[in-house]
Amino acid sequence: MSATPSRGPDRRQFIALGLGAFVVASLPLAARRRERLVRRTMPVMGTIAELAVVSDDPRYAHAAMDAAIAELLRVERTMTRFTDRSDVGRANVGAARDAVRVAPETALVVAEALAWADATDGAYDPAIGGAVALWDVAHRREPPAEDAVRRLARRGLHRAVDVGTLRGAPALRFHDADVRLDLGAIAKGYGVDRAAEVLRRWGVRGALVDVGGDLYALGTAPSGDPWRVGIRDPGDPAALLGTVDVADAAVATSGTYAQFFRYRGRRYHHLLDPETAAPRQTGVRSLTVRADRCLHADVAATALFGLAPADAARVLAARAPGAAVVRTA
Repeated sequence: MSATPSRGPDRRQFIALGLGAFVVASLPLAARRRERLVRRTMPVMGTIAELAVVSDDPRYAHAAMDAAIAELLRVERTMTRFTDRSDVGRANVGAARDAVRVAPETALVVAEALAWADATDGAYDPAIGGAVALWDVAHRREPPAEDAVRRLARRGLHRAVDVGTLRGAPALRFHDADVRLDLGAIAKGYGVDRAAEVLRRWGVRGALVDVGGDLYALGTAPSGDPWRVGIRDPGDPAALLGTVDVADAAVATSGTYAQFFRYRGRRYHHLLDPETAAPRQTGVRSLTVRADRCLHADVAATALFGLAPADAARVLAARAPGAAVVRTA
């Protein structure tokens, strides 16, 4: 499936919803029900979460979004690598010595990440959190020492992560002291799916949940048609690369244009290649994937970044049948 090309967003057709890598078509609301698009924005998971709910009762819509945001925050507390108290943080501290018990959902997300790592032959690796921390592109102004980078290259660290049990509970064990889990390419997608499910349980029939370029479109737009999502051009925020229609489905974009630093004329971005433990060398600036679940779209947008189209299609067929790359730039 490919996105429909577009020269740029027409203000009469699109609303500036501010949904990160996306804009969303401004479709007419059902006037007889006095519906409106009720919106919320807040920081979560190291980025901005934006929710929009179609409702004729703004108070109820905000209550539903409160519950969805609470779910996002819960997933963040459970799976972030930035604290030693989360499941991932505790595993990074102790799982190389002894098995560390984790929540069933953490075990599920880790197992899914490892399956994508295997499917890509290690081109994606959720266990290279040490290299991610070493590069720390949000705060660095020059590359780290070459010997420190080389030590983490070509390690296949995902093969040293074991998802098992300890006294009947899910547990993680690392068989290499250099393993550091980083679920940043999959936990956001899982959180978006969970937030959308919360809205669904509240009876919401139409909504958008976006966390830093990982978007789930719940139900259909007020017109009854799929939501029309415009993919921003990474080189021109005022233009679109194309559009994709989604209903009860997800789209996610990964790119080299948002998180990076420049050093001596070269751009160093946050999408690392496990083979080199350094930013992936590719002419691709962004990649957008559509899938049934945001977990799949999220991890695929990173795992497939820079892969040849045939390899990307092979991985999607194995891990997320029906998913597709809808746009690269």
